[in-house]
Amino acid sequence: MSVLVFLEHHGGQLEKGPLGVLTKAATLGDADLAGVLVGAGVRELASEAGKFGAAKVFVWDDQSLEAPLPQPRVDALAALVEQHSFQTILFAGSVLATDVAAGLAARLEAGLNWDLVDLVAQDGELVGKRPALQDTVYADVGWTSTPRLALFRSGAFDAAASGGGEPEVEEFSAEPRTFSTAATMVEQAHEESSGPALDEADVIVAGGRGLGAPEKFTLVEELAKALGGAVGATRAVVDAGWYPYAHQIGQTGKTVSPKLYVAVGISGAIQHKVGMQGSNVIVSINKDSNAPIFEYSDLAVVGDLHEIVPKLTELVRQKKGN
Repeated sequence: MSVLVFLEHHGGQLEKGPLGVLTKAATLGDADLAGVLVGAGVRELASEAGKFGAAKVFVWDDQSLEAPLPQPRVDALAALVEQHSFQTILFAGSVLATDVAAGLAARLEAGLNWDLVDLVAQDGELVGKRPALQDTVYADVGWTSTPRLALFRSGAFDAAASGGGEPEVEEFSAEPRTFSTAATMVEQAHEESSGPALDEADVIVAGGRGLGAPEKFTLVEELAKALGGAVGATRAVVDAGWYPYAHQIGQTGKTVSPKLYVAVGISGAIQHKVGMQGSNVIVSINKDSNAPIFEYSDLAVVGDLHEIVPKLTELVRQKKGN
């Protein structure tokens, strides 16, 4: 079984999402596992993929590919699939990967299963696991033909180095379609932020409507800073304009699985739960002792968050000597 994983990069590093997919793909048995890197100045990143299970990495390194546009990447993957007869192509959930996966499925007339949270081998076939009914059940999904395309939910897998060796690196190129070069990127803006990225943070402090007002988010920000973590928010908070969408955690936001998740003023509706239930330790602070989030928290703190959070922040700073 031949498997190809679409690798993404940013700031001179491979993204953890695709590395997590590589980690998962390496557990599927006797898979011929390869990765593909497309972009400018990406040749030196290929060796990193070997640590996560890739035996081979295909690289198309060209200055014309610096902009993260989907169509040239569709051309690249289509060429690889046709030349090497890959049976399975896997993508980690991201804005770019979603566009590439959809375009590739249309180009190859192949089946695409999306929003998957797992992939297993059963009786020689691959079976995907997709959440349904607001993530209360999991449906088994499959493919009727090859190539199979799968797009995983963001944060579905942890990137764990397996100690693999140096992968074989093969450089390639593809002939871009005329329409693939029609679009140009005028500007690429980046949100200014400090601390770790939300989907890569080991510690996340998230705030909900229980904070009472948007300016109270400073309580969450200060605690996150003291813990060396990232700031998250609920959909209600984002919809109210209290905090940017990029920080939303939940069914329509990001899925995270940090070592520590601190929920401040969050009731714990199912929409939010599905985005953070994979956290290792969940600590919740809420004045409502019947808040649903307490049902799946490791530590429940009932009280006024406006008094508790500042004291907790100060204790953390004292412990760290800041």
